[in-house]
Amino acid sequence: MSEDRSTYDASHIQVLDPREAIRRRPGMYVGSADERGLHHQLFELCDWGVNEVLAGRAGRVDVTLAPEGWVRIAVDGPRVAPDGGNADPRTPRLEALLADVDAQPAVWSRHSVDLSRCGSRMGPFVANALSSRLTAEFMHGETRRVHRYERGFAVGPEAPQVSEAVDGAGAAPGTVVTFRPDAEVFGAAEHSFDVLAERFRELAFLNPGLDIHLTDQRSVDRARSERFRSPGGVRDFVAFLAGRRATASVHGKVHGFALEEPRIAGSVEVALSWGSDHGEEVRGFANSSPTPCGGTHVAGFRAGLAAAVAAFARERGLVSPAAPGLDAGQVSGGLTAVVSVKLDRPEFTGATRGGLGNDGVRDRVADAVREHLGAWLAEDPQLAATVTDRVTAALDALGG
Repeated sequence: MSEDRSTYDASHIQVLDPREAIRRRPGMYVGSADERGLHHQLFELCDWGVNEVLAGRAGRVDVTLAPEGWVRIAVDGPRVAPDGGNADPRTPRLEALLADVDAQPAVWSRHSVDLSRCGSRMGPFVANALSSRLTAEFMHGETRRVHRYERGFAVGPEAPQVSEAVDGAGAAPGTVVTFRPDAEVFGAAEHSFDVLAERFRELAFLNPGLDIHLTDQRSVDRARSERFRSPGGVRDFVAFLAGRRATASVHGKVHGFALEEPRIAGSVEVALSWGSDHGEEVRGFANSSPTPCGGTHVAGFRAGLAAAVAAFARERGLVSPAAPGLDAGQVSGGLTAVVSVKLDRPEFTGATRGGLGNDGVRDRVADAVREHLGAWLAEDPQLAATVTDRVTAALDALGG
């Protein structure tokens, strides 16, 4: 045996600053070092502002894509007191979230959103570490406070997390974060207006109190601006999805309901409409995060849909009482639906959190959908006629 064999001892162990660890392995924190990771970084910073609006501490969030890769995120509202006091003792100030790896909200529940869907809860700290430069400005009354960072480290004459105060500034209250993603991490990747708009639009539909403005100022030729705000919530979402599929609503109405469900410590919102095509689009969300793999909430929706349609078909004499029940897939041609649950303790499945696994959610959603769809079928002749056509077509396909 060779005496020159390699050894592993304490000298091989590296203790990295958290910022350096993030920069060495960005994929562990933002998914990748390409365009997807670039958007993830932006969402990590937007999280804070969006949740300020949902909590009633701010009115809107403005996101601006500026030339040379710069991004500006502005949140209005009197969030920061002149002495640096915190409006909500349960929630760390943004200064702490940017500079302290251990700072995070004490409670994440159905009343907050996670744009990035990463689950790391290191949000602004990660985004700061992956920025070549970042400036956070806090305005309140007669005071303007500024924090500056380079690659996550505070810079300037002040000590970390100690800000400069400019009295008499008279600035409108609010917070502005301006940052430039580090080209050493993301290379030449650029933000996509359409990708950002898609996620902000979803959030606005799922959270009617939210108001987000997205502006692209990177060049005169492609200057764009769009506002995302939806008082109609998931009903507006279904109408938007159906319109994008270019399918006319057969019965001319989007039906929906929203209810609190103490048995699952959360709420349920569902909206649906049948169109003239034969395709199907059912979108599931848990705490405003998409669940492309489905889960207990989507399974409950399908079970409730099948139960309501089967009961309707028997009442109308379309099938015999002894006939087997119809499957949801047999009557969902042309269906557009959104199923959104918000839970105090969501349990996501898979490494990418693509599904929802909470026990009890399936039955609660199924019961609610069965009850409401049954009532709509009894009250809306056009909807009843549409479902009758779907049932008849399904029976014909089965030869019965």
